[in-house]
Amino acid sequence: MSKNIHLPIPVRSALIKLGRDLNTARRRRQLPKASMAELAGIAINTLTRIEKGDPNASMSAWASVVFVLGFTEKMRDIADSTHDMTGLLLEEERLPKRIRLKRKL
Repeated sequence: MSKNIHLPIPVRSALIKLGRDLNTARRRRQLPKASMAELAGIAINTLTRIEKGDPNASMSAWASVVFVLGFTEKMRDIADSTHDMTGLLLEEERLPKRIRLKRKL
């Protein structure tokens, strides 16, 4: 890693797991690193960093690898508002108890 990014431990762990999972998916597809990197339009060393969970690899590089492996739909749903339970609960709490019609003057 070139820069020392301070990330919360759960975030760091999630990136490491994602990198390992992408590595496993690539190997299951029997894609050599060179082929994968070419398809994703990134350098082999960038792919290696992604597969190690390096947070310094660009979001576009991560997204390209995810796309090549066919996981774009899952990436699209990461922060889908229909699955945001906290946001939905907060929204529900702000709903008025009653709705009154305004009287005409």
